[in-house]
Amino acid sequence: RIARDNRRVVVGRSLDGRPLRALELGFPGPRTVLVVGCIHGNECAGTAVVKKLETLPPPRFDLWVIPDLNPDGRAAGTRQNARGVDLNRNFPWAWKARGKPWDTQFPGVRPVSEPESRFAARLILRLRPRLTIWYHQHEDRVRAWGQSVPAARKYARLSGMRFDAVHWLAGTAPDWQNHRLPATSSFVVELPAGSLSAGAVARHVHAILDPGK
Repeated sequence: RIARDNRRVVVGRSLDGRPLRALELGFPGPRTVLVVGCIHGNECAGTAVVKKLETLPPPRFDLWVIPDLNPDGRAAGTRQNARGVDLNRNFPWAWKARGKPWDTQFPGVRPVSEPESRFAARLILRLRPRLTIWYHQHEDRVRAWGQSVPAARKYARLSGMRFDAVHWLAGTAPDWQNHRLPATSSFVVELPAGSLSAGAVARHVHAILDPGK
């Protein structure tokens, strides 16, 4: 649907009925970037970066944001969603059944069993973003593997963070995108513990909006 400010907005619902929103902040075009502020409910410092992006003039590319993919977990202060599923183990690439609900990395009963992961997967397949950035905590590094390493290294340099090449675990969102959309990049920004300072927010915004991206 079309928002009153003419930006496109995609709306879904979490397991407990809270709104899931994806907002277009840039202009439609050949280069699309997607930023996800929070996927684990107790790792949501990245939402400050998304909020800052929403206040800025539109960039010269198609920028989309999902402010919070796990509002139920955020409300409860849990990593998992309301069904005890780790959403970043619920994506349909190399998915593996293990554990039980509320285990730290419980992947759900089947791939994309959760409305939140389905919302993100459908949006990514619709937008086919050249780059997707997933904010996590608390490792204080940028992580990527395979085809996403060059983009992640550049982001780390622009944001002043260290970079590590790390194999993806089973069922993660970046690994799924890397295989489903092989010409694209998707990586994780592990922010430090706690909230971000204004200066840190500015550095991450710069890394996203860098005109050479």
